Amino acid sequence: MREVLSLFGKVFDEPETYSAKQPSDEYLCNLLASTSFIAIAVHDGAEVVGGLTAYVLPKFEQARSEIYIYDLAVAETHRRRGVATAMIEKLQEIASDLGAWVIFVQADYGDDPAIELYTKLGTREEVLHFDIKPSQTD
Repeated sequence: MREVLSLFGKVFDEPETYSAKQPSDEYLCNLLASTSFIAIAVHDGAEVVGGLTAYVLPKFEQARSEIYIYDLAVAETHRRRGVATAMIEKLQEIASDLGAWVIFVQADYGDDPAIELYTKLGTREEVLHFDIKPSQTD
């Protein structure tokens, strides 16, 4: 998981976000053991060259769940080789095993490779995304 975090930091050009304050081994073990978190890593030998993290979101209106792809990255040296598609296909298998009814993901405007990948694999929706900060406590 730490190698996946390092990969995310490199690919997203955010090493501070993914490496500066990593959680403890115990925290990561608990997260990886939970039923609400999914992590997929692709290796080329000993090197992690692809990573995907996702969250299982139980729904309230029906007894079903959705899966949200939170982060997906492929090392620059391994792009355009089907690594991202293979990770999503593995996630589709996991989603089926969990009985999830849909997998969804966001892409940033201008991230043409991601948009092309997700368009190839799914149905595009135009939505707005808002970040709302938690209340400040004294």
